[in-house]
Amino acid sequence: MSDPMRPRASLRTAVVWEVLQDALSRQVKATGQESLDVLDTGGGSGNFAVPVAGLGHRVTVVDPSPNALFALERRAAEAGVADRVRGVQGDAHGLFDVVERGGYDAVLCHGVLEYVDDPAEGVRNVVGALRESGTLSLLAAGMGGAVLARALAGHFTEARQALTDPAGRWGEGDPVPRRFTAEQLTDLVAASGLRIDSVHGVRVFADLVPGVLVDTEPGALDALLKLEAAAAEQPAFHSVATQLHVLAERRGE
Repeated sequence: MSDPMRPRASLRTAVVWEVLQDALSRQVKATGQESLDVLDTGGGSGNFAVPVAGLGHRVTVVDPSPNALFALERRAAEAGVADRVRGVQGDAHGLFDVVERGGYDAVLCHGVLEYVDDPAEGVRNVVGALRESGTLSLLAAGMGGAVLARALAGHFTEARQALTDPAGRWGEGDPVPRRFTAEQLTDLVAASGLRIDSVHGVRVFADLVPGVLVDTEPGALDALLKLEAAAAEQPAFHSVATQLHVLAERRGE
C-alpha cells in the first residue's frame, strides 16, 4: 500500500506518508510487534488513519468534530479496516480525558498546533501519550510558505504582515491562527524530551504550481512529486514550505 492517496491529493501528502511509513516500519522492527497502537490527534475523516490501519496497525483517532468522526467511520468501513480504527471525540487539550497516557507506539499530530491555545502544552500532551520507545509525527503550517504565497498573489502588504507577525498571520481574514518556523517546531519537540529524527518541508512547490499545468501536462504530476520529495529534506527549502513535518522519537531507558 505504497500510495494510498488519490493522485492529485498526493501532492499534499506524499512526503509525509513516505516518512511516516518508514517510521512505522522501523517501529515494528524495534518492538517486535506486527501491529502497533497508533494515536491520530485531530485525525478528522482519516486521511492518514485509514491508510495506517491498512498497514495492519490499530488506530485511535481523536477529533472534536462529530461529522469528521462519522466520515472516518464510513471511510474505514469502505476500506475494510473498520475493525482497526476507533474514533473518539476530544481534543489535544483534554487528550487524557479520552485516551490512555503512555499507551501508544506512535502518535500523529497533524494540523493541530495551529489551532490550540498553547502549542507547548499540545506537544507535551501528545508526547505523554507515547510509550517508552515511541515515534511522534508532527505536521504544522509553515510561516514562510504563507509569506511566499501572499507575495506571489500580489498581496504584498499581507505578505509583509505574515513575515513580521509573531503568529505568522497575514491579517484579520487569515483562517489559520498560527504558523511556525522549523526552528520553533523543533524547539517545542526537543523541549518535550524527544530526539529529532528528521525535518521535512511539505508542499514546497505544490501550492504554487497552477493546477491546470499539473492536470494536463503529461508526466507533470509524477515529476512534481519527485521534485517535492527531493526538496523536502533540504533545509534551504524549509523556510518556504507551506507545511513543516517533524519526526521525533522517544528513547526507552
